[in-house]
Amino acid sequence: MMHALKNVMTVVVESLVNKFEEDQMCKKELDSETKKKSQSYYGTDNYSDSDSSFNQSYTFMSQEKLQLLVEKLDPIQPKEVRQEALQTLCLAPPSDVLNSECWPNLRKHLTMSLSDPDEIFSEKILRFYAKTFSSSPFNMTREVYTSLAQHLEFYFLSGEYSLRISSGLDVSNADVTRILKKVRLLNEYQKEAPSSWIRYPEKYMEEIVESTLSLLSVKHDPNHPASSDFLSPIYFLALLDIKAVWFKKWTHAHYSRTVILRLLEKKYKSLINAAVQQCLDYFEFCKAAVCKTSRVDDFPQQHSNNEQKFFYTGSELQYIYFVHSLCLLGRLLIYKQGRNLFPVQLKNKKDCVSLTDLLVLFTQLIYYSPSYSKEALAAHTENYSPASLVMEILQVFCDQTGCATDCLYTDVVMDALLDPLQSLLNGTEVFINCLETTLIDIADILARIAAAEDGLSVLLYGGNKNSAKENSPTAVHIIVQFTKKLLHDDISLLSGSELLQVIKGAFIFVCRQMYRTCEGLQMLIPYGLHESIGEAWKKASLLSERVPTPVTGADSTSSISLDSKNVVLWEETLLDALLNFSATPKGLFLLHSTGAMSDCVSFMFNSLSKKHQANEHEEFDNGVIVAQMATTPTAVVALQSSGFIKTFIAKLWALLECGKDDVRITQPKSTPVDPIDQSCQKSFLCLINLLTYPAVFELLSKQDIPNKPMYSHREVPTDIINIIDRIIILNSEAKIHSLFNYEQSHVFGLRLLNVLCCELNTLLLLETQYKVSQVLLTAQEENVTEALEGPGDFIVDSLSVERNHVLVRINLIGGPQERILPSRALDKGSDPYPWPMFSSFPLPKCYLAEVPRKADFKQDKVLDKLMSILQSPGGQSEWAEICRRQFCKIMKTRPDTISGPILAELIEKFVLHLSESRSNCYFSMGRYEATDADVKKENLSSVQQLGIEMTVRYGKHLNLLKEHAENELCFVLMNCEQFLKQQQRAVVSSLRCLQGHYPGYDWFASSVFLIMSGDGEKTLTFLQQFSHLLVSAFLWIPRLHMSVHLPVVTVESGIHPVYFCSAHYIEMLLKAELPLVFSAFHMSGFTPSQICLQWITQCFWNYMDWSEICHYIATCIFLGPDYQVYMCISVFRHLQQDILKHTEAQDLQVFLKEEALHGFRVTDYLEYMESLELIYRPMLLKDMRNIRVQNT
Repeated sequence: MMHALKNVMTVVVESLVNKFEEDQMCKKELDSETKKKSQSYYGTDNYSDSDSSFNQSYTFMSQEKLQLLVEKLDPIQPKEVRQEALQTLCLAPPSDVLNSECWPNLRKHLTMSLSDPDEIFSEKILRFYAKTFSSSPFNMTREVYTSLAQHLEFYFLSGEYSLRISSGLDVSNADVTRILKKVRLLNEYQKEAPSSWIRYPEKYMEEIVESTLSLLSVKHDPNHPASSDFLSPIYFLALLDIKAVWFKKWTHAHYSRTVILRLLEKKYKSLINAAVQQCLDYFEFCKAAVCKTSRVDDFPQQHSNNEQKFFYTGSELQYIYFVHSLCLLGRLLIYKQGRNLFPVQLKNKKDCVSLTDLLVLFTQLIYYSPSYSKEALAAHTENYSPASLVMEILQVFCDQTGCATDCLYTDVVMDALLDPLQSLLNGTEVFINCLETTLIDIADILARIAAAEDGLSVLLYGGNKNSAKENSPTAVHIIVQFTKKLLHDDISLLSGSELLQVIKGAFIFVCRQMYRTCEGLQMLIPYGLHESIGEAWKKASLLSERVPTPVTGADSTSSISLDSKNVVLWEETLLDALLNFSATPKGLFLLHSTGAMSDCVSFMFNSLSKKHQANEHEEFDNGVIVAQMATTPTAVVALQSSGFIKTFIAKLWALLECGKDDVRITQPKSTPVDPIDQSCQKSFLCLINLLTYPAVFELLSKQDIPNKPMYSHREVPTDIINIIDRIIILNSEAKIHSLFNYEQSHVFGLRLLNVLCCELNTLLLLETQYKVSQVLLTAQEENVTEALEGPGDFIVDSLSVERNHVLVRINLIGGPQERILPSRALDKGSDPYPWPMFSSFPLPKCYLAEVPRKADFKQDKVLDKLMSILQSPGGQSEWAEICRRQFCKIMKTRPDTISGPILAELIEKFVLHLSESRSNCYFSMGRYEATDADVKKENLSSVQQLGIEMTVRYGKHLNLLKEHAENELCFVLMNCEQFLKQQQRAVVSSLRCLQGHYPGYDWFASSVFLIMSGDGEKTLTFLQQFSHLLVSAFLWIPRLHMSVHLPVVTVESGIHPVYFCSAHYIEMLLKAELPLVFSAFHMSGFTPSQICLQWITQCFWNYMDWSEICHYIATCIFLGPDYQVYMCISVFRHLQQDILKHTEAQDLQVFLKEEALHGFRVTDYLEYMESLELIYRPMLLKDMRNIRVQNT
């Protein structure tokens, strides 16, 4: 059967072939004349090989016919015979031709015929090649491509080719046109081939690559007199593909890039050498011209007209090749293997050209390249000026981490970038063709470098931290000095320049990239850049006040002049620069000192209002800035007055209660299954970021709950007190009925209350002002079933479960092993909620964890030695150091012994001896004698009274206090208040936190009271002695409230040194030691400083067990105030995996504020803290001792 089918198919094919031959004979005369110009898909002028097969005629040829065609195409055949054979070949399917056995001979004949002087004949061959490229698979077209490449290579090496660079190039010349058509066909295929060659064996792709590199490497014999003037093939390729797009596509994929770079390294490195040499030659020409103070008239300029160009001069050809070389090298250096090709050895240079040398050359091209008029640049969609090309390359380098490290992050390259700045600072002569654009370009690259962590490190510390050059300043010093001179208009060469403000803004942005980080700000602080920017803003602000208000309906160009718009733009640039100081704790403190806080916050709010959609990076940055601002009272007031909080509350309410009005409902909304719906989660986190204790105190202190008799559904809350009133303290039917989503909104409020009450000062404020516990207890009492006899059972629902959790949390103090918090989730089984609910105090005993009894400690030699040293101190410096060493030994071997009376005695004697030495006393003051008569005049606030109750309850739970401890603690706190009041300065301020007493509760004094087992006299004596030491400024928060020991500007800011010093260095060390944790904070829009300030302010109460709190206090007292910073870093190290997990879950703030530090023991991290001390202590202690200095 198969044999019969084969016979039938043979007859059919022969019939088709015969029929076609008859048709061909009829059309022979009509097809004898061919058009001279043809357009091809690959660049031939008049024919299109990409037409549909329905528009083409195909000849089905047998092997015999193809063999006959090959014989007819032999160059020895007459011209007419060859033309007729070629015409037939063009009509044949390329796949049949390429798959035939006679293709090798045919390929040879076609290659030779490409040199035929008959233009029509050679163009027909190109037409066949073009058709092959467009309709054949890669494994076939590679042979056609290599054939064409070999032909060109032979042609350029032949004696008949005689074009020279110096003679220029006339593209209208027939011979030149033929070359350009062939090179263009190659180039178009080069751009298309990478899309398909990965599907074929590597050897196919390697053949194409090697034939191409071989062609581009063609040169005259070096001994030839005209070798340097030889117009090589690469000039033609550059003319057609000036930006080396072919090379970009070939190196894009690893598959082909590996082959190309391997061949360049082993066989064709001369191509790289030639490209480098071309760049060097062009640079030398530019440099010589600029140094002669000419405007470089000989440079090839871009044409501003649209006329077609037919002749290129020698210098234009050299420039085109230079652009091609520059783009090729720029692409090559992106890849590690490409950078490994350097250094290269050039013939006319003794020394090799290294990678660094090439980058310096690129940088210098920015300075010395010719400038073009705006009209010339505007007339072109592509800008081929050297400066713009180099900028494109360097910008790509900055975005590639490995490339930037190898190429840019070196001292030599940095010096080259900063050379114009250094010259302008020194007042030396500057040989730069266009100074303004050059400076803008430099600033752009420096800003991109500063945006990367490694780049920032290079700018701050140099390319090699270990071998930093002592005599020459690092880049940051040059940049900030230059920026300050710009701001003071102290650079004569730029005076009167139209671009001066643009240059100022560009370099301010570079500095901004640095001072937005803690380590960058540390380097910039000595220069007072914030003061210079602040002064410039004040001047711009005065000018902007004179700008007329735009008139509705009037032409914008007429109502406001261009100069006026520039003034407003300049003011906004400066405000943006000042605003970014608030990204760090110390930067926020510096921003306050400029007096621009309110204006910056208003600017931020207006900017956010104008942007309907911000990218993720901007959202993270804005979140961090708001979180930093929420920690300081001045910034919180500014947020309130700007309208930021009002707008935020309105948006939150819309999400909770209103939904999206502009969305047409086609199906019912799904019922939320999470306690807080995903649509509200982001707002919930932002509210947590905002409501720190300083913010709560400024916004809520002495504010009464509205408690209206009626609430309208349309009544939208406008501030925090309204939110508390509407969704937290729901103590009336009117409030409940005013909510569309009562349960969802109230759960949101209870979750918010739970997080807020984790900050103990906030808890005391809410409890004393709004009786939160009683409101929740009443709600629980009402949430019961009706029973015929006795009280009903509590109804277990989402609200009662949430209330139960909050009630236990806010009425029970204790660390992770000292209290038990009920779950907020239901269990599976018959008893879904085993936790007992209650509607009155005291709490059920099941929530109180059993406190282990103190073990009887055996005598310890190290402890006995420490006690004996404390009893008989010798030389102060040696004695203190010996005590610290002994303390560390005990902490590492027997940490449990440092508790109770032993701890009290240790810190009591250690502080006593330190306070008796003037060298150890940071604060000096007179003696204070406590008497009952004096303190009775002072009444404790309700916050302090509640704090005392909580402290005593906690102390009794720990078996540390006996009866009547409340009176003793009252005595201590009242005397401390009177004692510290003697050291306070009078301040006139609108801030509520500066209206008198310390606004919070004294958790440190309460901690010492517990350590001293409730002995008021010992506690007060210790605190008075302790107040002489530097460590008291950081452990005892009320110690420096409105203190005379601080500068006036610090006191007026309401910002505590723990924030702008300790918290600042916590963020700085966290970034250096635990970069993943630092990044997690940034991605969450949260700040380490906020949670650390909360921990430190309440002495880790509710976060650590009492034994660990004792160790924290003792460690800081014995080892120094900087250990407070190391302690927080150790906590973050302990929590690293949890932090990363909760960052992914998008609830990092909630986790850190609600969860205790499970498993954290100070002794486990003491060695780690000691290692941090070796690195950071000099810097930290220096700054801590400088808190008395203005603008630290």
